This record gives sequence, structure tokens and C-alpha cells, in this order.
Amino acid sequence: MSNLTITDQEFSQLRRILYQNAGINLSDAKKVLVIGRLDKRLRSCGHSNFTTYLRKIAAGDESELRIMVDLLTTNETYFFREHKHFDFLRQQVQFRPNQKAPFAVWSAACSSGEEPYTLAMVLMDALGPAVQWDILASDISTRILERAQTGHYAMERAKNIPPDMLSKYCLKGVREQHGTFLMAREIRDRVRFRYLNLIEPLPNNIGPFDFIFLRNVMIYFDVETKRKVVSSLLKKLRSGGHLLVGHSENLAGIADELIGVRPAIYRKP
Repeated sequence: MSNLTITDQEFSQLRRILYQNAGINLSDAKKVLVIGRLDKRLRSCGHSNFTTYLRKIAAGDESELRIMVDLLTTNETYFFREHKHFDFLRQQVQFRPNQKAPFAVWSAACSSGEEPYTLAMVLMDALGPAVQWDILASDISTRILERAQTGHYAMERAKNIPPDMLSKYCLKGVREQHGTFLMAREIRDRVRFRYLNLIEPLPNNIGPFDFIFLRNVMIYFDVETKRKVVSSLLKKLRSGGHLLVGHSENLAGIADELIGVRPAIYRKP
């Protein structure tokens, strides 16, 4: 069992670094989580305490900063999470007006890929392979993006995928891959994964989007950071497009120009 501890001063410094670089605001209750997530990393780097480790990061070690953010980023997700959002997406694409540009969706905090692959299955089912549509999946964790790109999951992760979609779009592992499944090539090819930090200026070469999924990430931001992130994302959303947040989140006082159409679903005028 680890005997690593973190002092109030060390935690304050770490919290400041994480906030400045990822917009994540850690509460004092997260001290145990921080130790649990970083203990192995500190030991592998030869650090016996947080002071020397944070000194390394403060000195400008960008690579180690990225690793620390990766390890402290919460990545809980699953297929068809908050399924009514995907029902709404299906309804919208089936009755959307004809548009020349490809239908575009952004999973802005995609974690290990379950959300964007769910989006791809829904769009493939609703629009088919002949229609042009595009999914961008981004996250602040390069570690989790590498995992998401494989499209390879333990079979227990498939429990929320409808049986017809599971048979059409997921390949069951055999022999040494028994107990796992792989997203079909036609699904994986429709998702583009990219590292993006939502609190930084967004690149010019993404968007515009018809749907942006920003779910279960703003709970880690303070009000000012929420306003900044949402304002930035709305510039990438087409007029008439929809922004979706988690059911435990809302945009009251954050983006009053948006129109609430269903719980956690907002439309840009």
C-alpha cells in the first residue's frame, strides 16, 4: 500500500496547474483521487513527494503536464448513455431539410469513444452509408484518445447497444479476442479523433456542426469557464443546430441566447 501523501500547499499548486491548463476545478474532497491517480506515475519518475514532481511541471515540462492531465481526467462513459439524446438526433436527421454540406456532429469530450461510436451507429442506421455525414471526436486526454481509436471493447461494454445494431456494427472477438468486440470498419471510418483542449482557442479548420455533444464535462468547470467554453463552441454550431449537455447540467445563465427544446437539449437561433 502506498504511503504517498499530499500537503495542502502541494494540492493547491496542483489544483492551480490543472485549472490553468484544463479548466478543471478540483475540490478538497478530490485529494484521495489525486493520490490514487498519480501515485504510480510519481514512483515511476523517481519522485517521493508531490513537491519535486510539481516543480518539474512548473519548470515547463509540457510532456509531463499532458500526462498528469491525462491521468486526472475522469473518463466514465458507456454506449447509448442518456439514450433520449440519440433518439432526438435520429428524429432530427430523418426530417432535416436538404442541405448541401455533410451532416456534421461533434463529440466534444469523447473519452474512450463510446459516445462517438454510438453517434455513428445512429447516423448509419438513420441515413445509411451513401449520405455524407461526419463525426469529430475530441478529448483532452491523448491516452484515452489512443484507446478510443482502436474501437475495441470488452464485451460487457455492449450491454446497452440494441441487439440489431450489435449484430450489424460490432464484430465479436474469437480465439485470443474472445470476450471482446470491435466496431465495424464502416463505423470506425466515420469517426475522426483529435486532441482538443476546450478552454483553448479552437482551430479554424473544424466545423460548422449541426449537433455538438458536450455532455457530463461542465460539472468540472466553474461558471466563468463554462461561459468561455460554451461561447467558443457556439461559434462552431450552425444556426438551427443543437447543443446537448448532460442531464445533470444546464445552461441557465451560461448561454441565454440558446433555446431549450428538451431537457439538456438547446437550439441555436
